[in-house]
Amino acid sequence: MITKEQITADYKTIQDEITAALEQLDGSATFEQEIWERDGGGGGRTRVIQNGNIMEKGGVNFSAVHGELPDVMKRALKVEQNDFFATGVSIVMHPNHPLVPIIHMNIRYFEMPSSFGDGQTPVRWFGGGIDLTPHYVIDEDAQFFHQQLKDVCDKFSSNFYPKFKPWADDYFFIKHRNETRGIGGIFYDKLTATDELSWEDIFEFSKALGRTFAPTYVELVNRNRDKQFTDQQKEWQYLRRSRYAEFNLVYDAGTKFGLETNGRIESILMSLPPTAKWLYDPKVEEGGEEERTLSLLKKGVNW
Repeated sequence: MITKEQITADYKTIQDEITAALEQLDGSATFEQEIWERDGGGGGRTRVIQNGNIMEKGGVNFSAVHGELPDVMKRALKVEQNDFFATGVSIVMHPNHPLVPIIHMNIRYFEMPSSFGDGQTPVRWFGGGIDLTPHYVIDEDAQFFHQQLKDVCDKFSSNFYPKFKPWADDYFFIKHRNETRGIGGIFYDKLTATDELSWEDIFEFSKALGRTFAPTYVELVNRNRDKQFTDQQKEWQYLRRSRYAEFNLVYDAGTKFGLETNGRIESILMSLPPTAKWLYDPKVEEGGEEERTLSLLKKGVNW
């Protein structure tokens, strides 16, 4: 049976692979690393890249934390045990170019060690997701992105993409704006072994998803990084970043978990953009690309 030590080691390797690929993609900036420890148990490696050729701000974080689960999280997770272990890799990239999309990915594993020997079904699961937030929706890019995710899902189960795609539409939804955060992707949580898929299969899927990130984002960045853009498009980028920040601060489960379990604040809030704008009641030009993008920020689009 796979162990938390093995999962931890492989997630750390994936972090290494992704940061190396992103440094090569940017061509200028490099990641700064900070090793941190969590009060209560565990710690992580925060890696941040800033002010690069294309990466204005981004992070590729690894953590492996353990300890006593706060009551508020026990209620949220509907568990009774006190101890927990959680590890994962979390990524957010904010480019400086309005035609290059924001991207997010998270792969994670959670268990409650005390449940393993009590004769009951052990409490353990995998979760994760990846979604794309273009400032301007480009159909060909959206189709490529979703095909990449479908391909990795289909290697493990034909049911994954049809289930995880609408799950992402529902999860990455800004309720108070009545719009999706971007063009979605896939999202899953509390994924456990079944008759068809073993724990090893699910772990391999988690790693395969993690390793899909770099080639997918490299392609999307290189398609758009040399395009010219206007001041108007740059202002629109700042506005769309504000919607991204709203989601992460109000709805994101990872942000809530980190804050409730006494996580490291700088690492938790790494996902926020470096600069964003909140304009009062902004209007978009009828028939323009901004209006078109807004029309596609909805659930159920079949890319």
